Amino acid sequence: MDFRETIASEFKQAAQVLDKFMSNEHNLVLIEEASKVIADSIKSGGKVISCGNGGSHCDAMHFAEELTGRYRENRRAIPALCISDPSHISCVSNDFGYEFIFSRYIEALGNQGDVLLGLSTSGNSMNIIRAAEAAKEKGMKVIILSGKDGGKLAPLADVELRVAHHGYADRIQEVHIKIIHILMLLIEMRVIA
Repeated sequence: MDFRETIASEFKQAAQVLDKFMSNEHNLVLIEEASKVIADSIKSGGKVISCGNGGSHCDAMHFAEELTGRYRENRRAIPALCISDPSHISCVSNDFGYEFIFSRYIEALGNQGDVLLGLSTSGNSMNIIRAAEAAKEKGMKVIILSGKDGGKLAPLADVELRVAHHGYADRIQEVHIKIIHILMLLIEMRVIA
């Protein structure tokens, strides 16, 4: 088995998915729009709440910590939370079911004018769907990072950033993390300005 051939192939596949995403000008417009929605919320006293499952959960955490901490620039902390408290997740999943772990948090801490950033490579994660529905009921904006055909989350999004790849989820997540880094950069630029 030629491991270097596998390595090169993996990089080529990742580059192809990223190139396909960024060659669609509309995706760039949507990223700019998503950054504006979040920055406008922050400037009006709101916050952004992120959530995801598995690797997407890690990306949601990364998004929030870079905003409350620092991405590239020294600036005031930006109000961002990731739904990642293990006691909340275990309590709600035990008492209500795993599909409610994010929506219960939104019910408790989401406010009108806040933003939900939900990540789902399939677009069909029930707990993200319920979170988006709860956010809409609260008067929050919903930004979704999805994959494949957008799934059931697509119609719930105010802004959907879809990586229309139908292969392995890791290819979608690789583009999601690049989108997240660009969002953080643009949010910093908009908040500092």
